[in-house]
Amino acid sequence: MDKDKILNEIKEEALENHVPIIEDESLDVITTILKIKKPNKILEVGTAVGYSAICFSKYLEGNNSKLKTIEIKEEMYNKAKENVAKMQLEDKIEIIHSDATVYMKSIPDEEQYDVTFIDAAKGQYLVFLEEAIRLTKVGGIIIADNMLYRGRTLSDYNEHKHRTATNRLREYLVVMKEDERLDSTLIKIGDGLAISIVTKK
Repeated sequence: MDKDKILNEIKEEALENHVPIIEDESLDVITTILKIKKPNKILEVGTAVGYSAICFSKYLEGNNSKLKTIEIKEEMYNKAKENVAKMQLEDKIEIIHSDATVYMKSIPDEEQYDVTFIDAAKGQYLVFLEEAIRLTKVGGIIIADNMLYRGRTLSDYNEHKHRTATNRLREYLVVMKEDERLDSTLIKIGDGLAISIVTKK
């Protein structure tokens, strides 16, 4: 079984069906972070078809290493399960079918992660961030994708259609810079990556 070929097919199918998946540039940056960090546990908020979870899982290290990913849409959850099975990664990737704003709050404090990746409903990013700070180890990394939101976040965009999501992302950028528990930066590649190191609880 050629896993690279299967992964490429998963990527191509997602793009053909207009399923938003992580951009190559952003994936390259995160891959570098994961190689340095050598995570034992990763938490992903927003699974889609499982593409990013599969990519990230390659860099899990240590005994009982695990990636937990949360997806609210049943169709995406089912597709992700199918794709993870194709890659024979069921022992490494646990897919949760739930609303992440609810599920994350149910995760106990002691279940700590080395890396948390946020790529779900933009209007909920602040909720995800607060829970991510709680669930990410001191010294761990929180990564949020799509922070530029196709140029809307850092422009004077104010149209009704995406106004709420855009404003919440703008708030996220302010919070991540001002929160004393975080050391953060915005990398303007792909659709924008916010990278925060948890410095204290």
